Amino acid sequence: MSAKAPKRDPLAVEFCGLQFATPLVLLSGCVGFGEEYTRVEGFSNRDAGAVCLKGTTGEPRLGNQPHRVFETPQGMLNAIGLQNPGVDRVVDEILPTLDFDETRFIANVSGSTIEEYIRVTERFNDSPIDAIEINISCPNVKEGGVAFGNDPDMSARVVEACRKVTGKPLITKLSPNQTDIAENARRCIEAGTDAFSVINTLMGMAVDAESREAVIGNNQGGLSGPAIKPIALLKVHQVYQVARPHAVPIIGQGGVASAADALEFIIAGASAVGVGTALFYDPLICKSINNGIRGYLQRHGLEHVEQLVGTLQLNVPPGQAACGG
Repeated sequence: MSAKAPKRDPLAVEFCGLQFATPLVLLSGCVGFGEEYTRVEGFSNRDAGAVCLKGTTGEPRLGNQPHRVFETPQGMLNAIGLQNPGVDRVVDEILPTLDFDETRFIANVSGSTIEEYIRVTERFNDSPIDAIEINISCPNVKEGGVAFGNDPDMSARVVEACRKVTGKPLITKLSPNQTDIAENARRCIEAGTDAFSVINTLMGMAVDAESREAVIGNNQGGLSGPAIKPIALLKVHQVYQVARPHAVPIIGQGGVASAADALEFIIAGASAVGVGTALFYDPLICKSINNGIRGYLQRHGLEHVEQLVGTLQLNVPPGQAACGG
């Protein structure tokens, strides 16, 4: 009599061929290079299915002038400016210190030119990193500073260029600061992306009324946190309509601070869920989110979290919803 196969954990998911212990992903810029929260008692990278490392460029960057971070109602503005030690130091000195038995590690590639994206992607391709996320919200210095991610043509060019130099899973991080995120997703699929992160931060500003000055040193910054969750949910669902026929999975993100938030993203179409800003005030939040998802599955008689992906029931067919007002 053959032995029974071990029962699969209800939270374990497959993402681009990688096995995640849970659907949670610690987001780029929120956990440094995978070590930042390990000094917090009770924290473990094992509570997440994957950790996305800080945005990395070809050469070291000092980042923007202060202030770089500002708390807003139900959110946070940040304009760090991609401060990082450069890809060579990340690959040669930082990656060897990570425990790849602990969780999956995803590199985040950023650049100001397509050539820089290619160089950084090539460097990570020749490393133990599990997957590569490309941040296409960066400004294209050769074309007037327009963000790569706000133009479908430029987005596709970056994805296509990176696809040619890596065989690792390629995740494209989509910007909400564009006209048609679904069209951009379609073009990126054609260019060879394996997955999406949806969404990146929304651009915002904070003003000091007394001094009449912009609070952020860079004038504007990326807004994250619970304030953007409704927008992020909509964008995930819009991208899911395009990605589903091609079996392209999505990491849904934007304001996740509870198990209910994570479940909403999964129901809207995300296969995994990013946790970012919430870590700043509760570094152990992944434990409670995982426990909450398990409880939900038990209450609803579900064996596995993947049964929930894209199960959202719409009140009207896609594309026919009327404007508010």
